[in-house]
Amino acid sequence: MQTIANFSSRWHALATDVLAGRPITRDEAGAVLASPDTELLELLAASYRVRHHFFANTVQLFFLMNAKSGLCPEDCGYCSQSKVSEAEIPRYNLLSAPKLLEAARLAAERQSKTFCIVISARGPSEREIDFVCSVVPQIKQQYGLNVCACLGLLSPEQASRLAAAGVDKVNHNLNTGESYYGEVCSTHTYADRVATLAACRSAGLQLCSGGIMGMGETADDLVDMAFALQKLEVESIPLNFLNAIDGTPLEQTNQLTPRDCLRGLAMMRLVNPAAEIRIAGGREIHLGSLQPLGLYPANSIFVGDYLTTEGQLPEADYKMIEELGFTITQGSEAAEPLPELEGSTG
Repeated sequence: MQTIANFSSRWHALATDVLAGRPITRDEAGAVLASPDTELLELLAASYRVRHHFFANTVQLFFLMNAKSGLCPEDCGYCSQSKVSEAEIPRYNLLSAPKLLEAARLAAERQSKTFCIVISARGPSEREIDFVCSVVPQIKQQYGLNVCACLGLLSPEQASRLAAAGVDKVNHNLNTGESYYGEVCSTHTYADRVATLAACRSAGLQLCSGGIMGMGETADDLVDMAFALQKLEVESIPLNFLNAIDGTPLEQTNQLTPRDCLRGLAMMRLVNPAAEIRIAGGREIHLGSLQPLGLYPANSIFVGDYLTTEGQLPEADYKMIEELGFTITQGSEAAEPLPELEGSTG
């Protein structure tokens, strides 16, 4: 009969292989998601070795500002801002520059290095692109923040304009695996999202793209998403846990345990070892008291509120980071380079 130690030693062997430059296989990624609770601590310890190699014990903070809320023509089933949502949320058009600059001041005050500007839309209008391009230089000059823009679908010309204005990265989530995407959205396609990421990469922008656990997808769908992000060489991966907001099509969906979320973070780290992995929306609800454990595979969090839901108080986040023995970083560079991966698509 195998002991718990014998069962779990495979995760440290896998971490050693990853650190030596061998990409894990789809079967190995699936095994991470299917691993039993008895192996969870060893799995987290193994993924922490990979995280520590690149980011030591640092945690990056991101601050999210919903610059335009609701009024979106898309039908994404998870989103409280979509046209099919009946959720009671604030709805407003584009905020003024002074309001965004005040939000940026708060982001800097909360030790965030990256300020995320989000608008609800299929894609930005010409006026919205003009506005973002005008306010980004002010944010960077006054507060020294990196800027991530999440504006919906983008054309190559729009991506180039954002890059020229000083935007550092663009967020556009794949959200799930390609084969499942049609189950959560019908007004645009998975291919549309990939095309936006390609346009941003061609413009010289860094990519921020991740997904959502708990929408009814299978483990294979999550693995598909993780490997798609690896192929795209995404620098920043937010992993959300579905907050089933009342009034959205997925309002009754509740499939996750805290251990599932931790396994998802560990899988994402092992598939994308050098990426910045962020514990994103839903962490307070789904990880609960296990939130600190999420920072063993992940190395960043949002500080403050999300798009239409409240987050944990910043002081609680600072305390969590301090009690882990971790420190807040102002940088985004990996601690050490990874040996070139065998079979890498780069």
